Amino acid sequence: MLHKQFYVEQNKLEKLIAKKNQKSEFYNGIFDRYKDPILTRDHIPVEWKYDLNPETNPYFMERLGVNAVMNSGAIELNGKFYLVARVEGNDRKSFFAVAESDTGIDGFHFWDEPILLPDTCKEETNVYDMRLTKHEDGYIYGVFCSESKDTKEEDLSAAVAAAGIVRTKDLKKWERLDNLITLRSPQQRNVVLHPEFVNGKYAFYTRPMDGFINTGSGGGIGFGLCDDIEHAVIEEEVITSMRKYHTITEAKNGAGAVPIKTKRGWIHIAHGVRNTAAGLRYVIYAFATDIKNPQQVIAKPSGLLIGPLGEERVGDVSNVVFTNGVIAKENGDVFIYYASSDTRMHVATTTMDKLIDYVFHTPQDPLRSVECVAQRIELIRKNQEYLKEISSFV
Repeated sequence: MLHKQFYVEQNKLEKLIAKKNQKSEFYNGIFDRYKDPILTRDHIPVEWKYDLNPETNPYFMERLGVNAVMNSGAIELNGKFYLVARVEGNDRKSFFAVAESDTGIDGFHFWDEPILLPDTCKEETNVYDMRLTKHEDGYIYGVFCSESKDTKEEDLSAAVAAAGIVRTKDLKKWERLDNLITLRSPQQRNVVLHPEFVNGKYAFYTRPMDGFINTGSGGGIGFGLCDDIEHAVIEEEVITSMRKYHTITEAKNGAGAVPIKTKRGWIHIAHGVRNTAAGLRYVIYAFATDIKNPQQVIAKPSGLLIGPLGEERVGDVSNVVFTNGVIAKENGDVFIYYASSDTRMHVATTTMDKLIDYVFHTPQDPLRSVECVAQRIELIRKNQEYLKEISSFV
């Protein structure tokens, strides 16, 4: 017989999944925010955390607790929305789990079991932050961070980050490929596979790093090509979106979601990081690259696209928003999935037309305060002239 608390917890879960999400009052004309997170640790199935047998768990205690759900890759298949979420246990180890929704903004529920990846990398300790790419070769690829202990250092926190690669056709059976090798970069994080061949090769957006935390000489988001996805080696990385002093990308930046193909170019939703007295601040920004030459930046609107607001600023790692999943539907709707403060998942919705307008018509950052003020005054005076013009018709 099940413990009575099981029914209480199961009822809370079912109510949470059934709750309809509503747009918040936030407005900027670019995207809509929603009031409720779409995935949290409270969405985890009861049987993932508790031993249900009263003989072995008489007090109905959590045996394997979950701390957070965050940083989810996203994909649309057969009209449904799927997130491959990073689930972090109370033991600090992360794993991947598929959550499914009919609407993309609410009703997300996890499949019966999390993903058990093939154990082909024995030194690997942790995995997280998978990006999902529907590639033109017919596979769905997952590229994620594969973290191992840096055995060359005595410091217990010293780690090595690499880009792990898996592929699937149905999100159920996963084939593990060799980790990506970048000959000129000792560590890699936030790697994204481009959805199309470039010059007949597989193309990756990388984040060259000298160390696990610090980018060092890494100048920004890299771009590189390889011949063989099963044994991927990139010999040369070209920097696309560069880090800049006193901007949202000063400390580091990295690719976010798989780029969206539009009539004007590839739109990238990435993350930028700056340092503050309170620690690193992560925000989401956008830029565009050329359709035929996706390493060439052709538009870069000033500043951030999404920053943490309100309760989003509070969590395990506060003052952070991070994305590694976007779904762009054929009807023009765009769903941006982002995590806040390494704790929970949210969604922002927009349209392809709005995103194109934002990326290609928002002014670029002139990089100096005096020029930023001049830019804003130009906008103000333009608006004043327009108001005078339309008032003459009233």
